[in-house]
Amino acid sequence: MADEFDVIVIGAGPAGENVVDRAVRGGLTVAIVEAELAGGECSYWACVPSKALLRPIDLAGEVRRVAGLSLGDIDAAKVLAWRDEAVSNYDDAGQVSWIENVPGELVRGHGRLDGPKRVRVTSPEGERTLTARQAVVLATGSTPVIPPVPGLAEAAPWGSREATGVKEVPERLVILGGGVVACEMAQAMHGLGARQTTLLVRGGRLLARMEPFASEMVAESFAEAGIDVRTRTETVRVERPKPGGPVTVHLAEGPPLEADELLVATGRRAATRDLGLDTVGLPENTPVEVDDSMRATGVSDGWLYAVGDVNGRVLLTHMGKYQARIAGDVIAARARGDELPAMRDLAGGYGSPQVVFTDPQICAVGRTEAAARKEGFRIRVVDYDMGAVSGAYLLGEGYRGRARAVVDEDRKVLLGVTFAGPGAAELLHAATIAVTAEVPLDRLWHAVPSFPTVSEIWLRLLETYGL
Repeated sequence: MADEFDVIVIGAGPAGENVVDRAVRGGLTVAIVEAELAGGECSYWACVPSKALLRPIDLAGEVRRVAGLSLGDIDAAKVLAWRDEAVSNYDDAGQVSWIENVPGELVRGHGRLDGPKRVRVTSPEGERTLTARQAVVLATGSTPVIPPVPGLAEAAPWGSREATGVKEVPERLVILGGGVVACEMAQAMHGLGARQTTLLVRGGRLLARMEPFASEMVAESFAEAGIDVRTRTETVRVERPKPGGPVTVHLAEGPPLEADELLVATGRRAATRDLGLDTVGLPENTPVEVDDSMRATGVSDGWLYAVGDVNGRVLLTHMGKYQARIAGDVIAARARGDELPAMRDLAGGYGSPQVVFTDPQICAVGRTEAAARKEGFRIRVVDYDMGAVSGAYLLGEGYRGRARAVVDEDRKVLLGVTFAGPGAAELLHAATIAVTAEVPLDRLWHAVPSFPTVSEIWLRLLETYGL
């Protein structure tokens, strides 16, 4: 096998795979290195399995809102079996076939930099050194953060992988954290049979980066479902005397909690440990800083790139794939000596859409009201009750939702949009187009929504604004 390629990618998750696709389209040869399953975190332990677990809970909520329908208990065993099917039973043969057909070469093993344009791969079969003629791309993703709470690491807590890969739903579950993973897994596990589900949140609310009303709606939904949310709560010590036995969580205030499992969902950090960054003059255990073409700014000669979570820009799979397409195109264009005026990140940061797949779904793109004010924009905030839209009413009795548009009053464009409501995720792409393309409100007025659909919320927001 050849040891020299035009491009070497470390990490065969969605971001790495997209680099392979775009670089090969540009006429380059590519090797991609992976120590685990081709397809990466999202395909087997994050986005795909978590949404497979959440879909039955989401659908059950829809059924309860529609007259004439009824639903019994959710069959957890069948849901877990469907989850296994969704992740191909943790078999990456399909992904491997895709890589080979691009074509790219999959190299199994742990890859780390070994100086400029060199990658050393270690596997049970031995070591292999790969050399890149054009570029090396880091696409290693991120890893969970375990807070320095006494006894926590020793208690063998669940991370997101253990939660999405659950084989038996615990009766009692405590979750540390109040972000996306914490909220989604709380709803999934509770809906599948975790009768005592408790979230311990250090801050003042769930989903702290979202609009406050979205946080409140999720908290209300959790309370109605019987999920115990405790904000401003600090965990001071964890005990688990017997491996696999009950775990006790001691709090700064109040009695301790006992649970069958403890899930830690307090954030993630760039997976740069043991990546060999020191061999090219970069600091380890920190995100790799990049420019808008995804090229590492701390390396001379411009041969190193970083896409996805590892660069710390936006920790979302779809944004990592977007960055990967940029990087692949840029590498191919530079190899040809082409100009690069359009190949840069224009959607990162506040152009990044995000969905929280709880019930209600929370989806947002752009700036929140607080972020826009902090940046000094002269804004107007427009809110509307989504339940008052005819299309939402027809989805079921008791539909509750809310929409917010943050308007730049000087340019008359949208700075941000947030939707909170059942099924709201399908509204988000229209908002993403409006925000990233900076569509003027007077033009947006002529994008007429169909009746009776929930998308008529766009008309109501614009009417409320005064158009």
